[in-house]
Parts: sequence; C-alpha cells; structure tokens
Amino acid sequence: MRQKIAVLSRNFSTTGGGAERYAVAVVEQLAQRHEVHVFTQQVGNRLAGVTYHRVALRLERPRWINQWIFAIATGWATRKGFDVVHSHENLWHGNVQTVHVLPVKYSLSHGKTAWALWRAYLKAASSLRLLTYLWLEKKRFTIQGGRRIVVTSEALRLAMLEAYPAVVGAMEVISPGVVMPAAATGAQDKQQARAELGLPSQGTCVLFVGNDFQKKGLPSLIKALAQLPPDCFVAVVGHPRQRESMQQLAQELGVLPRLVFLGALRDMENAYRAADVLVHPTLQDSYAMVVLEAMAHGVPVVVSGLPYCGIAGELTHLAQAWILSDPQDADALVQAVGTVLGDTTLAQGLVAQGLAFARAHSWAHAGYQHEQLFQRFGG
Repeated sequence: MRQKIAVLSRNFSTTGGGAERYAVAVVEQLAQRHEVHVFTQQVGNRLAGVTYHRVALRLERPRWINQWIFAIATGWATRKGFDVVHSHENLWHGNVQTVHVLPVKYSLSHGKTAWALWRAYLKAASSLRLLTYLWLEKKRFTIQGGRRIVVTSEALRLAMLEAYPAVVGAMEVISPGVVMPAAATGAQDKQQARAELGLPSQGTCVLFVGNDFQKKGLPSLIKALAQLPPDCFVAVVGHPRQRESMQQLAQELGVLPRLVFLGALRDMENAYRAADVLVHPTLQDSYAMVVLEAMAHGVPVVVSGLPYCGIAGELTHLAQAWILSDPQDADALVQAVGTVLGDTTLAQGLVAQGLAFARAHSWAHAGYQHEQLFQRFGG
C-alpha cells in the first residue's frame, strides 16, 4: 500500500552524524515505494523522488529555541494530508518517533545518588534549555493515537525503559543498516584513496570518525598515539569545531604532525579505503554506525564496549571487534591498536567476522521494518 509520508529532520545530510545518516538512508529506501516529503532546515542530500520542504532557520543558536521553531512549524505543516508523520527530532507530534540519543531525563538521573539527583533536577529547574528539552521529551514519549517509538539499539531501549517505563509496549528496535561496497579494497585502492584525501602514502592509518571529538573519544586516541610507533598517523573525519583544542593536546604530546584533520566528508568511501584500523573510543553512542560501515569495508575495528556504545551489545570481543572496557584508558587503547595492527591472524579474523556481521545489516531490511510499522497507520 503506497503511503504519503512526512519525515522531520532538521539537518537532512549524511555529514551531520549517525542520526542524520540514518534518516537519509531510511528515506532513500521508503522513496522507492512511497510518496515521501522531508521537512528540514538544511538539505545536504537530495534524493530522487523526494519532495523537500524548507523550514526557515531563523535562529541557529540557542538550539533549544530553534527546536521550538522547528516543532511549531512542522506541527502546523503536517497536521493533515499525511498517512504517517515520522520524526527524528524531539517534538510533540508525529506517529512514529525515532530516538537516536539517550533521553535527557536518563542522562540527568541515571546512576545518581539521592543528593546528586536532587542537584541535577535543581539545575534543570533553573535552565530554560533543559526545561524545554524535558518538556518536549515528555510530550514526545506520551503514547497516544497509536504512537510508536523506534530506538536504534537494545542498549538505547533499556535506557528508554529506565527513563520512561510507560513506553514499554510501544517500542521497537530498528538498528541501522549499511551499504556494502562493490569490491574489496586492494593495495592500489588504498594508495589512491590516501592520495585523494591528502594522507601520507606510507605508514599506518588509524581512522577516527565523529563530529563531537570530545564525546567520541579523540583525546584518548591522541594520548595513545604518543605511545604508538612513529609511522602511525590518525586521520580525523568530522566537524572541525573542536579542532583547536585537539591540536593543542597533540602539540603538547608531540604528535601534532601525525594528526590529519579531513573535515566532514559527504562520501566516506575513501576514508575507509585508506584506513588500516578504525578506532572508536566513544564515551557515548546509542549505536555507532561508523563501526558497521568500517566492517563493511573490511577494516578491523577497536570500539568502546557497553554501556558506552550500543553496537557493542551485538559484538563479541576478539570476534567482530576488539572491545574496550574503558575507552579513556590510553594504555589499553595502545595495547588494542598495537595488537590488532601487529597480529595478522587476529586482524584477518576481525575483518572476516566483521564483514559477516555487516552483511546481515542492510538498509533494505531497515526500510522494510519501517514500512511494516507504518502500515499500522492510514493509507
């Protein structure tokens, strides 16, 4: 049954981050069989067969005010005429709400003592920003009219249940998918990719991907780089807003020449082809699509374990990836990267099992899961 679907995503772009890439990929699947309208403030990817509606970006900062503007504008624009309204944003409207990050309420309360909890809520009560996010979140997770909540990992589902237990019967886990490359990366492909990105042709390329360098663990990787062999260098992909502080840390540790910032890349293909290992020592990730994408490209992976990273809940240490128990332990990171790079048998095993894991996660399947969910609504 062909449906008319409204998708709400403030930044519809694959360079925005994992949540944004997820939204783009799902829309690409849905647009093959449905009429899809995207309501957004920034269009980075224009897909065939999709209608775009620009919502004015009148006030980029503070973000919480822009959240109100986007919520009001899209609430009015999608109030009628659509079979399904699918939101990737913290809004009060939408039949289907896809959650990509930990709820604010969970972050404020999880693991805190009574005194710390009191202080956290006192802080929230004095912050218009936090009050706005908490109010929107409460409205978003009020189950009415058959609303469904999609979460991207089992770890995120458990966090949602802790913060909002009433959503237990309305949640579904639809994990991200991946596009498998047409062919495996050979030595010539690696050299060409490095040349096109401006990376050293020789040496070991450690790939880091993340827009929030601090939260995704780049400081730990920089500290580890100081103890890794001098032919190792780190290629950093992501928004450059925290670049200066990372460069300062690298300068202090004497590894600045071995840190290459590539900025936000629209096409990640060359980054994966150029890499010898992906290191993702994140401190907070509901899933971590970058890990799945690296596996699909035959790149061995070092990644934070639970509770830091959602995808780790689906992986086994030394099978599909080297899993870090403490991503802030630079010595453990040195051991992980050094071992993966130095043990050919281990690396080949990680690549083989990582590829098998990636093949089992397609965007076509994620799109099908969304379609099945949307059929609950009009059409």
